[in-house]
Amino acid sequence: MLPGIVVKPLKRFADERGFFTEIMRKDWEIFEDEIVQANLSITYPGIVRAWHKHERGQVDYFVCVKGAIKICAYDDETQELNEIVSTGENPQIVRVPGHYWHGFKAVGNEPAMLVYFVNKLYDYENPDEVRRPWNDPTVVPKVINGREDDPRCGKPWDWFYPPHK
Repeated sequence: MLPGIVVKPLKRFADERGFFTEIMRKDWEIFEDEIVQANLSITYPGIVRAWHKHERGQVDYFVCVKGAIKICAYDDETQELNEIVSTGENPQIVRVPGHYWHGFKAVGNEPAMLVYFVNKLYDYENPDEVRRPWNDPTVVPKVINGREDDPRCGKPWDWFYPPHK
């Protein structure tokens, strides 16, 4: 993984009523930052929300609570890309330092519900957000999830590349 990207599986406690999952605890090692805001995003199937980054130190902590998403983080310097699939059925929290270009795609056939925590309050007057198009042809990973032999390496990133070989 790129430095600072962390994935923590979450425990699901199920009984005949349903289930319970803790999604944020101050005492978890994954939380290197003080959390100051929580957000909810619902994204329809096949929609891509990318690319953006934060230049003033924001860190995002993503938790998919329903549906499925493919989270990607890309480093312009190393041209390394991390791709993480996260689902509501197998909950996890994904830490993404904001200096990486990042975003996600709702995968599957139902809307994805994402809760995310941040360590900086959103500034409506001066947002800490730089954007580039979701299909920017200059996002060309040399390494994907630590592999240089991935067939997607050396090509512009395709959010819609089939998930099979």
